[in-house]
Amino acid sequence: MFLESSLEASICAGVSVTLAFLVLADFISFAYARYKERYLKEAAVELDDVLLQLPANRILDVSLAISLIAGFLTVAIFASASDNFSWSKAFILAAIIAVATFPMPRFFLKHLKKQRLIKFNEQLEDALGSMSSALKAGFSINQAIESVATENKHPISIEFRLLMQEIRLGVPLERALDNLSKRMGSDDFELVATAIITARQTGGELTTIFDRLAGLIRERARINGKLRAMTAQGKLQATIIGIMPVLLLFMMSYVAPAAMDAFFNSIIGILSMVAAAFLIICGFLMIRKITTIDI
Repeated sequence: MFLESSLEASICAGVSVTLAFLVLADFISFAYARYKERYLKEAAVELDDVLLQLPANRILDVSLAISLIAGFLTVAIFASASDNFSWSKAFILAAIIAVATFPMPRFFLKHLKKQRLIKFNEQLEDALGSMSSALKAGFSINQAIESVATENKHPISIEFRLLMQEIRLGVPLERALDNLSKRMGSDDFELVATAIITARQTGGELTTIFDRLAGLIRERARINGKLRAMTAQGKLQATIIGIMPVLLLFMMSYVAPAAMDAFFNSIIGILSMVAAAFLIICGFLMIRKITTIDI
């Protein structure tokens, strides 16, 4: 009787564990599918922003490849440099490095977009001067825009060519300007688009407006440059604060491996490192937020 009860209990426990595993696997599969869908949509938008003709799946593949290679190299370096190698330490370090390196391709795309926007804003002042001169010579606003599109200045000429293509396809000028403003995310060009639309509706003098906007953009660029110089030290401090604990972790694992065993081989130590990583990331983001000033 006792054996039958034990057997029934074992079967019930096995069925429960199996069902729990299936539910957990189904949840992980569902969560991964939702994350992959959102990741591909965001990556596709970022690729369009920098005009790269690549499938979004390629960015996900590159992210996974970089993450796996970084984790493997972490294990290899840790195994060759540590005298007290343990798989628990190697796994934790590899997981941290893999998670940290996974978003690198997305960060690179955002960096490209940011650099492209800075260059676009720098070229916008000269473009306004060219458009103002074209209007003074008797050209229409479409011809003035086309004069900028024919110049070999990347990226503003490419964006103005896309603008002219939309206009030739029958898109109203106001809608095409709004599309360019949303695509670039430039506050300076948003002022230009608003000025053009308002002048067309009220009959304002575009040449004077363009000259004033060029002066305004020039002044904003000067102030932004001054702000970047003033906040450079704070941004450097945020970078150092974010990198130093990771370097300290590797150094302590090499210099005093016995002292780090308490962190790698206990739940409390692992949770402490996770909490420390979370607080470091929060501090890094807070410093970057404070040192990022929009005008």
